[in-house]
Amino acid sequence: MDIHEYQAKEILARFGVAVPAGALAYSPEQAAYRARELGGDRWIVKAQVHAGGRGKAGGIKLCNSEHEIHEASEAMFGQKIVTHQTGPEGKGIYRVYVENAVDFTREIYLGFVLDRTSQRVMIVASSEGGMEIEDISASRPESIVRSTVEPAVGLQEFQAREIAFKLGIPAALTQAMVRTLQGCYRAFRDLDATMVEINPLVVTADNRILALDAKMTFDTNALFRHPQIAELRDKSQEDPRESRAADRGLNYIGLSGNIGCIVNGAGLAMATMDTIKLAGGEPANFLDIGGGATPDRVARAFRLVMSDRNVQAVLVNIFAGINRCDWVAEGVVQALTAEPVDVPVIVRLSGTNVEEGQKILAQSGLPILRANTLMEAAERAVTAWKNDRKQMMRAV
Repeated sequence: MDIHEYQAKEILARFGVAVPAGALAYSPEQAAYRARELGGDRWIVKAQVHAGGRGKAGGIKLCNSEHEIHEASEAMFGQKIVTHQTGPEGKGIYRVYVENAVDFTREIYLGFVLDRTSQRVMIVASSEGGMEIEDISASRPESIVRSTVEPAVGLQEFQAREIAFKLGIPAALTQAMVRTLQGCYRAFRDLDATMVEINPLVVTADNRILALDAKMTFDTNALFRHPQIAELRDKSQEDPRESRAADRGLNYIGLSGNIGCIVNGAGLAMATMDTIKLAGGEPANFLDIGGGATPDRVARAFRLVMSDRNVQAVLVNIFAGINRCDWVAEGVVQALTAEPVDVPVIVRLSGTNVEEGQKILAQSGLPILRANTLMEAAERAVTAWKNDRKQMMRAV
């Protein structure tokens, strides 16, 4: 789960990371008022969206007066910001963060991620901050500092000092850098984060270490331990299909294809998408209905897939172990009976109670295409989709 910059800064500040003074606004008038509250003579107005690259897309503006703040925020509210991370559909701007502008002399990149190879928290830092880590890695790989944290003891002060020395932090600011590193690590560890990123972390003109930007991502499976973090979720920044699926306990990721997938098990779902590609089609989604799916759950999954207007065929692929094929068949029949669809539906069942499941499909009287193998199912789905598209074109 992602959160906004202002939320990440509030969290990191509680763990001892220094951040500039700032305030949230939901309207241009409120943004101007926030600037008066903060004081000063220069402010930064930042669009709050779950995406990087906001500056290049016009989502960050330097303002020298309340009038400029009003104009800048008014131009942002209700608009879509499109960056390399949002895709062409963009993200809506519904709140802005007003922050005192800070003069700085250096920019540093700082990131904490879970390195699955070493099974440790990995600290990635660079003296070349202010740009994406991918760009830093390509242009200045020698500037990157990496350090893994031993989970039994956590980030020790000597280790944090070593990172500070490698980044060329002045001796007078070493202890401040140590506090920043240790604060980020504690936030990462204590809140079950999967990423903490500060870019840039700056050395200010008056010799302070400040986090000018911050991102945090959390392990969704651990949110039950952190209700205060779960409350920070902003559904307006999520794919509505994925948000709706998550609320119903389904694992769904929307894609750009046109063959909808309903599968049990993440591995089988990946294999199904690969087989659709191999057969010449494009999957419209990843959807894992999980084990022990009831007919109602299958029906909900079906309605979710059909909510995507790009779907022109549906492939249901079930290998039943914990699941039961008759339950899945009942769910498919239930969904198609309640809300008939005008696209081909292909069902492949295998495993527990497969004979009963096939019988339910056959006796339903519904136009369901059946297949015995995954390859056959994918080929039938692609063929049915192509034939259906040709018929639609002839009709037009």
